[in-house]
Amino acid sequence: MAGMFETKAGMSTGDSNRAFKQQLNKVYKWYTGGFFVFVIALAILEQLGLSREWIGFIFLLATIGLYAGIGIMSRTTDAAEYYVAGRRVPAVYNGMATGADWMSAASFIGMAGTLYLTGYSGLAFIMGWTGGYCLVALFLAPYLRKFGQFTIPDFLGERYGGNLPRFIGIFAAILCSFTYVVAQIYGVGLITSRLTGVAFELGVFLGLGGILVCSFLGGMRAVTWTQVAQYIILIVAYMIPVVWLSVKQTSVPVPQAIYGYQLEKVTAKEKLLANDPKELEVREIFKKRSEDLAAKLKDPGAALTADKAAAEAKLAELRAANAPSADISAAEKAVSALPKDEAAAKKAWTAAKASADTKAKPLNGMAPHAQQFAGDPNGDEKAKQTYDESRRNFLALIFCLMIGTAALPHILMRYYTVPSVKEARQSVTWSLFFIFLLYFTAPALAVLVKYEVFSMVVGTPFDQLPAWVASWNKVDPSLLSITDINKDGILQLNEMSIGGDIIVLATAEIGGLPYVISGLVAAGGLAAALSTADGLLLTIANALSHDLYYKMLDPNASTARRVTISKVLLLVVALAAAYVAAQKPADILFLVSAAFSFAAAAFFPALVLGIFWKRATGIAASLGMVAGLGVTFYYMLMTQPWLRGVFGVTSPVELWWGILPISAGVFGVPLGFAVIILVSLVTPAPSRKVQELVEHVRYPSLRSA
Repeated sequence: MAGMFETKAGMSTGDSNRAFKQQLNKVYKWYTGGFFVFVIALAILEQLGLSREWIGFIFLLATIGLYAGIGIMSRTTDAAEYYVAGRRVPAVYNGMATGADWMSAASFIGMAGTLYLTGYSGLAFIMGWTGGYCLVALFLAPYLRKFGQFTIPDFLGERYGGNLPRFIGIFAAILCSFTYVVAQIYGVGLITSRLTGVAFELGVFLGLGGILVCSFLGGMRAVTWTQVAQYIILIVAYMIPVVWLSVKQTSVPVPQAIYGYQLEKVTAKEKLLANDPKELEVREIFKKRSEDLAAKLKDPGAALTADKAAAEAKLAELRAANAPSADISAAEKAVSALPKDEAAAKKAWTAAKASADTKAKPLNGMAPHAQQFAGDPNGDEKAKQTYDESRRNFLALIFCLMIGTAALPHILMRYYTVPSVKEARQSVTWSLFFIFLLYFTAPALAVLVKYEVFSMVVGTPFDQLPAWVASWNKVDPSLLSITDINKDGILQLNEMSIGGDIIVLATAEIGGLPYVISGLVAAGGLAAALSTADGLLLTIANALSHDLYYKMLDPNASTARRVTISKVLLLVVALAAAYVAAQKPADILFLVSAAFSFAAAAFFPALVLGIFWKRATGIAASLGMVAGLGVTFYYMLMTQPWLRGVFGVTSPVELWWGILPISAGVFGVPLGFAVIILVSLVTPAPSRKVQELVEHVRYPSLRSA
């Protein structure tokens, strides 16, 4: 079995690749069949009384054990196998591995949640991320494969010459990948703790073990075959609940086909809820709460003193009257729950006011699902400006996500693993197909869940709510909480707070499926987080070991030494990322989104011009990467609240053309192109050897493909 992913000696390259692909087909057919048998067996055991806790542990141990087993069987010290999986991964399997590498916890868990909460504007993520692969196919994958390097910094060093472009590429690759991998490990901790009930910090390090065994022992070879296995789990886990929900609501097992039909129903429900008298009553209560908090924030110190005095007086009064112990205990909790000082009071009341302001709006602060942009192009001046800025940000986000996707180092590395330029191009097509399966389903999932919430939850008496509402309220109130604000015993929409991350994880329970399917969904989310973390950690370790150590510091290092150093660095980076994730850093979702702007501004202009313009020079590429990355980071620093707080920026926020900081790359990318082009025109042309290499890559590769 250890030779499962090996080719047979003595064959021609073509025969060897065909035999290898047939062997893979056989292995993964058995794997997929065994996986279905495993899920069915767990479902039977659940009916026989197996507890939810045991189901969660079994899913966790079985999947991580499986990934670890593939990693052990794929262990290698060969440089080509470790860095690029021997360049013999068939296109269809590389497409699956790329799909898993791409489907992070944010895509698997957060995509449908974002669409649920934001409606139409959330489609920017789907269009941007999917469109990025069209750019990969057109401008990058075939040509990078023809150059034949191991990493993106390696390409920059070979194409532009000298260590400066390579070093800047190393820095940018680590910057993009580290922020991304922290979020994946954070997701691993959340899902592991949800599956097993262990503490979040312990869940982080349990999941880290599965990541390390895969990437530590076998590098890209182990990561590739593990990611294929992970893709099968995550796509099955994603599709089963949404197909079932589609059947439950419409009797049609194709959720994508009934998406528009259910969206019409959701739109009709939204109009009713926006004008419902009970909803108006709840919104008025939240509006009054916001006004009270605004009054407190005018003088937080005096307001806190008054609140403490009132709470302590009530407690003393209850004690003096020998009130029931439950009432006294509640009064004691009220006293202890008060902010400790004026600064804490200001922070808490500001957050509470923002929440109350949101809940004072129709539909719990959500935009109508089918509404394209905020504002009104036919309204007053303010409404027109809001509409223009909303549309502008929608397009800017699509641009940044497309360009960023096309330039992410851990994705581009995957196209170094295929046997030929032709298969690199086919591989992108397969990648698009496997990603399309999930992204085409996510909008339907969001609408189906929203219809279920509006129809089966909102307007229901609190004592008759579906079981999943109570269970998720107990798991994590930040994901789902309900409060009877107007004391009528009926749940209104604005009395319910729901987090985006719950949408996918709770779909199985919302549809009334057995808990084993919920465990399967969590296992799918875990597979998505682990697969992306594997690729990102490998990207960072390879950038340090291959590009920094081997290419810049010790060109005479042996193959075994290079691979060993990569493994050591992989361990160090993984532990560092796990430590950061365990701290639950603020605004992690913003940092992940920022990674796309960083990748777009740093890499895309240098890669595209390096492939298509032989006149582009090394100093120009270096300056272009620095300029693009610099202006992108500067804009984020000056406009993003969390970064402003970290760096102590106090100047007023000034948005350029109303563009939000998440789309800062829209300024960095054009600047990067401009700098590279202008500087190249005033600096000496690259050597004839480099120019001939660029021509060879662009033209003969297309004919030989």
